[in-house]
Order: sequence, then structure tokens, then C-alpha cells
Amino acid sequence: MTAAPAALIGRSVSVKVPATTANLGPGFDTLGLALSLYDELTVRVREQPGAHVEVVGVGAGEVPTDETNLVVTAIARTFAALGVEMPGLELVARNAIPHGRGLGSSGAAIVSGIMAARGLLNGIIEIDAQGVLALATEMEGHPDNVAPAIFGGLTIAWVTPEGPQSKKLMVHRGVSPLVLVPQHVMSTALARSLQPLQVPHEDAVFNLSRSALLVAALTQSPELLLASTEDKLHQSYRASAMPETNRLIALLREQGFAAVVSGAGPSILVLCSDPGQRIAAAELAAASAETRWQALMLAVDFKGATVAHVGEQATSALA
Repeated sequence: MTAAPAALIGRSVSVKVPATTANLGPGFDTLGLALSLYDELTVRVREQPGAHVEVVGVGAGEVPTDETNLVVTAIARTFAALGVEMPGLELVARNAIPHGRGLGSSGAAIVSGIMAARGLLNGIIEIDAQGVLALATEMEGHPDNVAPAIFGGLTIAWVTPEGPQSKKLMVHRGVSPLVLVPQHVMSTALARSLQPLQVPHEDAVFNLSRSALLVAALTQSPELLLASTEDKLHQSYRASAMPETNRLIALLREQGFAAVVSGAGPSILVLCSDPGQRIAAAELAAASAETRWQALMLAVDFKGATVAHVGEQATSALA
């Protein structure tokens, strides 16, 4: 492994990565959407070895502040993949994405670290968009969250023998996302453990049709969002682990709102066809839920992860 270039000392970059919501109902482990809620990171190379992280906002006092921090781990993995020894680092992480709520917080941390390493090494060693996606997928385990975090917009992700692939699509301007975030958390590992290894043939066909329809609904025909967000592959199996989420989704859907579990949960994503419908959905949740839900009225993020050298105005996105 090559020693870190002396030119890196003092170099500093800032990174901004959006929250994401995966699955979107029927698109299990395939569809993802970037949202206008962001974790921001500043990284400076120092002479002293090791790493120190200052966490502001979500996770402060809870997540590690040394080399075991997930962002630092992602930076180290990227440097190692490029054959360069990681230098000493000072990091400030300003986090807004809730942890353990199904909004891609771990994917955002991983992408933040990879993009920070990419920015620090700019002009020395390059890593392209495919390399960023491959590294992030390797660390996260699946590409459905990291793809929209990297590229923004609506992404379709799949895995080939050559590695993970992704296609970005623009979302219809009429789509208005609402995320309902509870105070309690959900383990992604627990949620995945509730999935059966096999599903009935008719359920697989059901989800194939709804996933295809959902792409059309999100890009062309928002009036189809309710029908296209039906699912038989994962949400019902996980319902027992998050009963409040399941009850509120059922209520919202009965009233005509396209509500689904956001990622592994327990947050709820409501894909509305206009801002007025979004307000009505938030009011229904506030009036009917047994627990308190924070209503986040977000936009679709079309830019994805960005990195800039501190002091520069221009940012670099991979989209």
C-alpha cells in the first residue's frame, strides 16, 4: 500500500448526502428514492494519525467518534481499495437523518465516507461513479439505499456478475413525499430476518406487476400511486414487529393514501399526488395514530451526494 501523499495534509472537503427511502412498497431491494433531508460532513487531513469525529445533531453522544465510526470506516475502505494509506483525519458530522427509522442513515454514512475520500484524493487517484456504487454496495450489502444516496432521484438498482448497477429516473413534479417518523427504532437485521426464503408464485407475479406500474406512476402518472404501491413480498411479514406502523398504513390506505413502509421501517412513506393530499395525510396521521409521528414534508432530491473542497463554491455530483 502506498503511503498517503504529503500534499493531502491540510486538504479539506465538505460532503452532503440525502436521506433515502427504499422498496417503495413492491420494489423490494430494487427501488429507492432520494429525499431532501441531509447529513453534512466536513473532513480535514491532519498530520496526527488516527481519526476524531465531532457529531452534531442526530447521533451526538451515541455513535462512535473514533476510527470505528461508520463514516471513518468507509473512508478507510476507500483508501484501501485505491491502495493508499489513510492519513490522519478530523471530521465534523452534522446529521439530520434519523437513525434506525428506515431512511437510509447507514447508507448515507457509507456514501459520505466514500465521497469524502474521493474528494480528498481528487487529482491524485480517481474513483468513478461505478466504483463508488460498488464500494458502497459492498459495505451496505445491497444497493437500493446507496444508489439514490449517490445519484439522487428515483433509482432502479440491480446486481450483475460484474457488480451492482443503477439507473436514475426523474420523478414527476406532482409527486409529493411525506415521511411519518416515530420515536421508536427498528433493526434492519431484525426486519430482514422476518422475511421468508420462498414466496408463493402468485405473490411474486403480483409484485412484478406493481413494481412496473410504480415506475410509471412515479415518472408519468401519479394518479396510479395507490394501486402501484401494493405489496405482498415483505410488509405483511414484518407487520408483527411494528404494529403501530402496520395499523397506520392500513388506515391511510383505506382513506386512499399511497402509504408504505419506508425501507425496513418503522417510518412510513406516503407518496402523494399533490401537496394538498400530503397535508390531508399528515392531519389524518396526527388525529388517528396511537403514537406520536413526526411529519416530514420533503421533496425528491435530484442531485444526490455532492463533494466540494472547503473554500470552493462548486460541488461535484456523480449524477
